[in-house]
Amino acid sequence: MDLGKLGVWYFLDGLSSPDAAAAAQRIEKLGYNALWIPETVGKNPLVLASWLLANTSELVIATGIVNIYHREPGVTMAAQKTLAEQSGGRFLLGMGVSHKPLVEGVRGLEYGPPVATMRAYLEKMAASPYSAIAPDEEPPTVIAALGPKMLELAAQSCQGAHPYFTSPEHTKMAREIMGPDTWLCVEQKVILETDAAIARGVARPVATMYAALPNYRNNWLRMGLAEEDINDLSDKFIDATFAWGSAEDIRQRIDEHFDAGASHVCIQPINPNGKMGDLDWECLEQVSSI
Repeated sequence: MDLGKLGVWYFLDGLSSPDAAAAAQRIEKLGYNALWIPETVGKNPLVLASWLLANTSELVIATGIVNIYHREPGVTMAAQKTLAEQSGGRFLLGMGVSHKPLVEGVRGLEYGPPVATMRAYLEKMAASPYSAIAPDEEPPTVIAALGPKMLELAAQSCQGAHPYFTSPEHTKMAREIMGPDTWLCVEQKVILETDAAIARGVARPVATMYAALPNYRNNWLRMGLAEEDINDLSDKFIDATFAWGSAEDIRQRIDEHFDAGASHVCIQPINPNGKMGDLDWECLEQVSSI
């Protein structure tokens, strides 16, 4: 798979299926190499991936991430191989353990120890039978990883890691833990807005959605942010985890991730002029042109 260097990470739940296909086609035409789609309580990302792959020709469709609690390991493996075979190798499976409040509070499932649960899931996937026509190459897998132990597992047991809501400093730490040859596919939230007060004001409602989730909080503390930075969504917190400013400023942050060891950066454009969830095409166009 040629994942390329630059992708887009975006929630498509607010779009109809035809509009989602049109968005993927437009992202492909802009020259982005991949489109990453999440899983929360909306569209099924594997079903959506099939639709997007069928409506594009070169774009890699990646999941960022599939929640492992929602599917038996063999079912996930079968979906992965089916999508890879259908698309000629353009599907990248990103999986994660999600968060205890979502798994137990929303789904009513039992949340296990993250690293041990992910390790067992990967082992069961590998041991599951698959009798259909296989893709030409074994499809790649990355896992959501923030802490050292999950990053080590990513390096040992699959193609690499997909860190979310971090910073170039975290990317540097991740590369040092994972070694030089694994995939490090980093998500970066971006805002095309040069006014600091406006940009930070746009960022804070987005950050609020994540601030209570323990996996993220623990990682932000690991990154050197203080509890009060997280609780208050301070300027320091926003500036560490969001890239805002001109397209050149955003590109500089992307390059900081590459300099720190990222192999792929997928940007999540937060629209300063629309409602939350509106894709900022001006941002994507300007960043892709640099």
